[in-house]
Amino acid sequence: MQAHEIDYTIYGEEMQYVEIELDPQEAVIAEAGSFMMMHDGIKMEAVFGDGSSKHSGFLDKILGAGKRILSGESLFMTAFYNTLNDRKKVSFASPYPGKILPIDLREFGGKFICQKDAFLCAAKGVSIGIEFSKRLGRGFFGGEGFIMQKLEGNGMAFVHAGGTMARKELSANEVLRVDTGCLVGFSQSIDYNVEFVGGIKNTIFGGEGLFYARLQGPGVVYIQSLPFSRLADRVLAAAPKGGGKDKGEGSILGGIGDLLDGDNRF
Repeated sequence: MQAHEIDYTIYGEEMQYVEIELDPQEAVIAEAGSFMMMHDGIKMEAVFGDGSSKHSGFLDKILGAGKRILSGESLFMTAFYNTLNDRKKVSFASPYPGKILPIDLREFGGKFICQKDAFLCAAKGVSIGIEFSKRLGRGFFGGEGFIMQKLEGNGMAFVHAGGTMARKELSANEVLRVDTGCLVGFSQSIDYNVEFVGGIKNTIFGGEGLFYARLQGPGVVYIQSLPFSRLADRVLAAAPKGGGKDKGEGSILGGIGDLLDGDNRF
Protein backbone atom coordinates (compact mmCIF):
# COMPACT_ATOMS: atom_id res chain seq x y z
CA MET A 1 0.00 0.00 0.00
CA GLN A 2 1.16 3.51 -0.82
CA ALA A 3 1.43 5.49 2.42
CA HIS A 4 0.01 8.99 2.65
CA GLU A 5 2.57 11.69 1.81
CA ILE A 6 2.59 14.01 4.81
CA ASP A 7 4.47 17.24 5.45
CA TYR A 8 5.90 17.94 8.90
CA THR A 9 7.83 20.39 11.07
CA ILE A 10 9.63 19.56 14.33
CA TYR A 11 9.63 22.28 17.01
CA GLY A 12 11.60 22.71 20.22
CA GLU A 13 14.95 21.62 21.58
CA GLU A 14 14.68 19.50 24.73
CA MET A 15 10.93 18.77 24.76
CA GLN A 16 10.09 18.54 21.08
CA TYR A 17 6.82 18.07 19.25
CA VAL A 18 6.12 17.32 15.60
CA GLU A 19 3.47 19.22 13.66
CA ILE A 20 2.05 17.27 10.72
CA GLU A 21 0.20 18.96 7.86
CA LEU A 22 -2.50 16.83 6.26
CA ASP A 23 -3.96 17.37 2.82
CA PRO A 24 -7.67 16.61 2.34
CA GLN A 25 -8.41 12.93 3.16
CA GLU A 26 -4.86 12.31 4.41
CA ALA A 27 -4.34 10.67 7.79
CA VAL A 28 -1.69 9.95 10.40
CA ILE A 29 -1.62 7.21 13.04
CA ALA A 30 -0.20 7.60 16.54
CA GLU A 31 0.29 5.83 19.82
CA ALA A 32 -2.31 6.61 22.48
CA GLY A 33 -1.21 9.48 24.69
CA SER A 34 1.05 11.25 22.20
CA PHE A 35 -1.61 13.69 20.88
CA MET A 36 -0.95 17.38 21.59
CA MET A 37 -3.30 19.57 19.49
CA MET A 38 -5.17 19.70 16.17
CA HIS A 39 -7.10 22.06 13.92
CA ASP A 40 -10.86 21.96 13.52
CA GLY A 41 -11.84 19.55 10.76
CA ILE A 42 -9.59 16.68 11.82
CA LYS A 43 -11.44 13.56 12.91
CA MET A 44 -9.93 11.33 15.58
CA GLU A 45 -10.72 7.61 15.47
CA ALA A 46 -9.49 4.62 17.49
CA VAL A 47 -8.07 1.91 15.20
CA PHE A 48 -8.00 -1.76 16.17
CA GLY A 49 -4.65 -3.40 15.46
CA ASP A 50 -1.52 -1.78 14.11
CA GLY A 51 -3.20 1.09 12.26
CA SER A 52 -2.35 0.02 8.69
CA SER A 53 -5.13 -0.77 6.25
CA LYS A 54 -3.44 -3.90 4.93
CA HIS A 55 -5.36 -5.96 7.49
CA SER A 56 -8.73 -6.15 5.75
CA GLY A 57 -10.26 -9.23 7.37
CA PHE A 58 -11.34 -9.66 10.99
CA LEU A 59 -8.78 -12.41 11.66
CA ASP A 60 -6.02 -10.23 10.19
CA LYS A 61 -7.03 -7.41 12.53
CA ILE A 62 -6.99 -9.79 15.50
CA LEU A 63 -3.50 -10.92 14.47
CA GLY A 64 -2.29 -7.33 14.20
CA ALA A 65 -3.72 -6.52 17.64
CA GLY A 66 -2.13 -9.63 19.12
CA LYS A 67 1.27 -8.57 17.83
CA ARG A 68 0.87 -5.22 19.57
CA ILE A 69 0.08 -6.97 22.86
CA LEU A 70 3.25 -9.06 22.50
CA SER A 71 5.30 -5.90 22.05
CA GLY A 72 3.81 -4.40 25.22
CA GLU A 73 1.52 -1.89 23.47
CA SER A 74 -2.25 -1.39 23.69
CA LEU A 75 -4.81 -3.03 21.39
CA PHE A 76 -5.71 0.27 19.76
CA MET A 77 -3.94 3.08 17.97
CA THR A 78 -5.42 6.45 17.06
CA ALA A 79 -5.92 7.71 13.50
CA PHE A 80 -6.33 11.41 12.67
CA TYR A 81 -8.13 12.17 9.36
CA ASN A 82 -8.43 15.51 7.58
CA THR A 83 -12.11 15.62 6.62
CA LEU A 84 -12.14 19.09 5.04
CA ASN A 85 -11.07 20.40 1.63
CA ASP A 86 -8.10 22.45 2.80
CA ARG A 87 -4.91 21.61 4.69
CA LYS A 88 -5.09 21.04 8.44
CA LYS A 89 -2.46 20.39 11.10
CA VAL A 90 -2.16 17.97 14.01
CA SER A 91 0.70 17.82 16.54
CA PHE A 92 2.23 15.06 18.68
CA ALA A 93 4.52 15.62 21.67
CA SER A 94 7.57 13.83 23.05
CA PRO A 95 6.82 11.75 26.17
CA TYR A 96 10.01 12.94 27.95
CA PRO A 97 13.07 15.11 27.19
CA GLY A 98 14.86 14.08 24.02
CA LYS A 99 14.69 14.28 20.24
CA ILE A 100 12.12 13.30 17.63
CA LEU A 101 13.66 11.39 14.74
CA PRO A 102 11.92 11.50 11.32
CA ILE A 103 12.32 8.22 9.44
CA ASP A 104 11.67 8.07 5.69
CA LEU A 105 11.16 4.34 5.25
CA ARG A 106 12.01 4.54 1.56
CA GLU A 107 15.58 5.41 2.56
CA PHE A 108 15.78 2.23 4.67
CA GLY A 109 14.45 -0.24 2.11
CA GLY A 110 10.93 -0.12 3.50
CA LYS A 111 11.79 -1.36 7.00
CA PHE A 112 13.22 0.11 10.19
CA ILE A 113 13.69 -1.71 13.52
CA CYS A 114 13.34 0.17 16.81
CA GLN A 115 12.68 -0.23 20.51
CA LYS A 116 9.07 -1.09 21.28
CA ASP A 117 8.46 2.22 23.10
CA ALA A 118 10.25 4.47 20.60
CA PHE A 119 7.42 4.84 18.04
CA LEU A 120 5.52 8.14 18.16
CA CYS A 121 3.45 8.46 14.96
CA ALA A 122 3.47 7.67 11.23
CA ALA A 123 1.70 8.34 7.96
CA LYS A 124 -1.39 6.25 7.33
CA GLY A 125 -0.33 3.09 5.49
CA VAL A 126 2.81 2.44 7.55
CA SER A 127 2.59 -0.91 9.34
CA ILE A 128 3.73 -1.14 12.96
CA GLY A 129 4.54 -4.76 13.78
CA ILE A 130 6.96 -6.82 15.82
CA GLU A 131 10.44 -8.06 15.00
CA PHE A 132 11.16 -11.49 16.47
CA SER A 133 14.74 -12.25 17.38
CA LYS A 134 16.17 -15.45 15.91
CA ARG A 135 18.90 -15.54 18.53
CA LEU A 136 18.18 -16.55 22.10
CA GLY A 137 20.88 -14.25 23.44
CA ARG A 138 19.08 -11.20 22.14
CA GLY A 139 15.76 -12.28 23.61
CA PHE A 140 16.85 -13.20 27.12
CA PHE A 141 19.58 -10.61 27.70
CA GLY A 142 18.94 -7.78 25.25
CA GLY A 143 17.34 -5.38 27.69
CA GLU A 144 14.59 -4.65 25.17
CA GLY A 145 13.32 -8.22 25.45
CA PHE A 146 12.73 -10.87 22.83
CA ILE A 147 10.63 -8.55 20.68
CA MET A 148 11.40 -5.22 19.03
CA GLN A 149 9.12 -3.15 16.81
CA LYS A 150 9.42 -2.93 13.04
CA LEU A 151 8.08 -0.10 10.94
CA GLU A 152 7.30 -1.15 7.36
CA GLY A 153 6.06 0.73 4.32
CA ASN A 154 7.02 3.62 2.07
CA GLY A 155 5.99 6.62 4.14
CA MET A 156 7.22 8.79 7.01
CA ALA A 157 7.46 7.55 10.59
CA PHE A 158 8.60 9.34 13.73
CA VAL A 159 10.38 7.81 16.70
CA HIS A 160 11.56 9.36 19.96
CA ALA A 161 14.99 9.17 21.59
CA GLY A 162 15.78 10.28 25.14
CA GLY A 163 18.43 12.92 25.83
CA THR A 164 20.84 13.55 22.96
CA MET A 165 20.70 11.32 19.90
CA ALA A 166 23.68 10.01 17.93
CA ARG A 167 23.57 8.67 14.36
CA LYS A 168 26.27 6.18 13.41
CA GLU A 169 26.86 4.87 9.89
CA LEU A 170 28.67 1.54 10.02
CA SER A 171 30.61 0.24 7.06
CA ALA A 172 30.69 -3.45 6.12
CA ASN A 173 31.88 -5.59 9.08
CA GLU A 174 32.40 -2.51 11.27
CA VAL A 175 31.31 -3.25 14.86
CA LEU A 176 29.81 -0.90 17.44
CA ARG A 177 29.05 -1.93 21.04
CA VAL A 178 26.24 -0.08 22.80
CA ASP A 179 24.47 -0.21 26.14
CA THR A 180 21.29 -2.17 25.40
CA GLY A 181 19.04 0.54 26.84
CA CYS A 182 20.68 3.26 24.74
CA LEU A 183 19.81 1.59 21.45
CA VAL A 184 16.97 3.45 19.66
CA GLY A 185 16.82 1.70 16.29
CA PHE A 186 18.72 0.57 13.23
CA SER A 187 18.35 -0.29 9.57
CA GLN A 188 17.44 -3.85 8.60
CA SER A 189 20.93 -4.49 7.19
CA ILE A 190 22.49 -4.27 10.67
CA ASP A 191 23.42 -7.57 12.33
CA TYR A 192 22.34 -7.22 15.98
CA ASN A 193 23.37 -9.46 18.84
CA VAL A 194 23.98 -9.31 22.60
CA GLU A 195 27.34 -10.07 24.20
CA PHE A 196 28.43 -10.76 27.77
CA VAL A 197 30.65 -8.03 29.21
CA GLY A 198 33.05 -10.63 30.63
CA GLY A 199 35.48 -10.56 33.52
CA ILE A 200 34.75 -11.09 37.23
CA LYS A 201 35.51 -7.48 38.18
CA ASN A 202 33.47 -6.08 35.31
CA THR A 203 30.54 -8.33 36.16
CA ILE A 204 30.46 -7.61 39.90
CA PHE A 205 31.80 -4.07 40.19
CA GLY A 206 31.40 -2.55 36.73
CA GLY A 207 27.94 -1.11 37.36
CA GLU A 208 27.14 -1.07 33.64
CA GLY A 209 25.12 -4.25 33.39
CA LEU A 210 26.15 -7.74 32.30
CA PHE A 211 25.46 -7.40 28.59
CA TYR A 212 25.79 -4.94 25.75
CA ALA A 213 24.48 -4.80 22.21
CA ARG A 214 26.86 -5.72 19.40
CA LEU A 215 25.94 -4.05 16.10
CA GLN A 216 27.73 -4.99 12.90
CA GLY A 217 27.46 -3.07 9.64
CA PRO A 218 26.75 -2.15 7.02
CA GLY A 219 23.91 0.10 8.06
CA VAL A 220 22.73 2.99 10.21
CA VAL A 221 22.31 2.93 14.00
CA TYR A 222 20.60 5.52 16.23
CA ILE A 223 21.61 5.79 19.89
CA GLN A 224 20.11 7.78 22.79
CA SER A 225 22.04 9.21 25.72
CA LEU A 226 19.16 9.00 28.22
CA PRO A 227 16.94 5.89 28.09
CA PHE A 228 13.64 6.36 29.91
CA SER A 229 14.42 3.45 32.26
CA ARG A 230 17.61 5.20 33.38
CA LEU A 231 15.75 8.49 33.88
CA ALA A 232 13.06 6.74 35.92
CA ASP A 233 15.67 5.04 38.14
CA ARG A 234 17.32 8.38 38.89
CA VAL A 235 13.97 10.00 39.75
CA LEU A 236 13.01 7.15 42.07
CA ALA A 237 16.42 7.23 43.74
CA ALA A 238 16.08 10.97 44.44
CA ALA A 239 12.49 10.76 45.69
CA PRO A 240 11.90 11.34 49.45
CA LYS A 241 11.70 8.10 51.37
CA GLY A 242 8.68 7.23 53.48
CA GLY A 243 6.60 10.12 52.18
CA GLY A 244 8.69 12.74 54.01
CA LYS A 245 9.80 16.12 52.70
CA ASP A 246 13.44 16.24 51.66
CA LYS A 247 14.25 19.92 52.15
CA GLY A 248 17.95 19.31 52.40
CA GLU A 249 18.34 18.17 48.76
CA GLY A 250 20.89 15.61 49.87
CA SER A 251 22.47 17.80 52.55
CA ILE A 252 23.34 16.51 56.00
CA LEU A 253 21.09 19.31 57.30
CA GLY A 254 18.04 17.87 55.57
CA GLY A 255 16.76 16.04 58.64
CA ILE A 256 17.48 19.00 60.91
CA GLY A 257 15.54 21.21 58.50
CA ASP A 258 12.50 18.99 58.94
CA LEU A 259 12.73 19.36 62.71
CA LEU A 260 13.00 23.15 62.52
CA ASP A 261 10.03 23.23 60.16
CA GLY A 262 7.90 21.41 62.70
CA ASP A 263 7.82 18.13 60.82
CA ASN A 264 8.39 16.12 64.01
CA ARG A 265 7.36 12.50 63.86
CA PHE A 266 8.33 10.44 66.90
